[in-house]
Amino acid sequence: MKQLLTLAIAILLCTGPAFGHASLIDGNAKIIEQANFRTEKVAGNVYVLFGQGGNIGLSVGPDGILMIDTQFANVADRIKAELAKLGSDKPRFIFNTHWHGDHTGGNEVFGRDAMIIAHENVRKRMEEVTMFRGQARTPSPKIALPIFTYGTGMNVYFNGEKIKAIHFPKGHTDGDTVLFFETSNVVHLGDDFFVGRFPFVDLESGGTVDGLIRNIGDMIQMIPADAKIIPGHGPLATLNDLRDYHQMIIDTSLIIRQGMAAGKTLDELKAAGLPEKYNEAGSGFINTNAWIETIHRNYSKKS
Repeated sequence: MKQLLTLAIAILLCTGPAFGHASLIDGNAKIIEQANFRTEKVAGNVYVLFGQGGNIGLSVGPDGILMIDTQFANVADRIKAELAKLGSDKPRFIFNTHWHGDHTGGNEVFGRDAMIIAHENVRKRMEEVTMFRGQARTPSPKIALPIFTYGTGMNVYFNGEKIKAIHFPKGHTDGDTVLFFETSNVVHLGDDFFVGRFPFVDLESGGTVDGLIRNIGDMIQMIPADAKIIPGHGPLATLNDLRDYHQMIIDTSLIIRQGMAAGKTLDELKAAGLPEKYNEAGSGFINTNAWIETIHRNYSKKS
C-alpha cells in the first residue's frame, strides 16, 4: 500500500502553474514546561495544534493524518500525545510551509514514519549551512528532508477532500506554501500571517516586503469570505483579520519608504517610530525597530 501511495504522490507532483532566533535556526526549542499544547477542531476534517512553535494543521479521517509543519524535535512527544487523541501519533504525510526550524524541527522524529513534502527551496535550504542574523544553521539530517518537492504547487486527495498546496514566492521566504482544504473551507497560511503582529520577512532566505504584500493581496482574492484561517503564529483568524494585517504592512512600509525618500537615516526612522496604533503589533517576535529595519533593508537594496 505504501508503494502505491508513493507512486500516487509522485504522479501528483508538479513543477508548473513568540520564539527566539536560535529556535528558528536549529529546530530545537528551549522547552517551556507550561506551554499549552492543545488541539482544536477548525472545520470539517481539519484541526489545529497549538504548542511551542508554528501552528500545526491536521487533516484527520479514514485515510489517517496529514500534518502541516512539525514544530521542534524536542517537543515531539508532547505533539504525539495530542495526535494520539485524534487516532494515531504517526502522521502519514507532512507538508512544510517553509524551512524555518520552528516549523521543520520535528521532521527528524515524524519523518521516520511519514512522507515529507515541501517546495523545492525548502529542501535546498535545509540541506545547506544557512546563515540567519550571524548565526549558522547546520544542514538537517537526511531523515528530516522532504522526499517529494514541487515548483508552483500540487494537489493531494486525502480524507475525502482536495488539498491544494500553492507556492507563493519571495514573501516570508522563497519557499512559502499555502494549503487550501477545499471541502472543509480552511486555509493554512504558514508564516505569511502573524495574527495582530508585525510580519517576519526573512531577507536572507529570499523573502521580500513587497513580495509579501503582493502575495497576501493574491491570497485575499483566493480565500472564500467564510473560510477559517490557520496562521503561522497566533489564534485562528478570518479573512477580515488577514485584510487588516495586509493593510498594516502596506501602511507601515509606506511610512518608512516616504522617510527614506526624504533622506532620513535608519536611526532617524527608528527614532521617529510608527504611529501609536501599531504599538501592539510591535509586541511580538518582530518589534517595531526590527520591522522598520526590515523595511529599510528591503528597499535599500532596490534603490
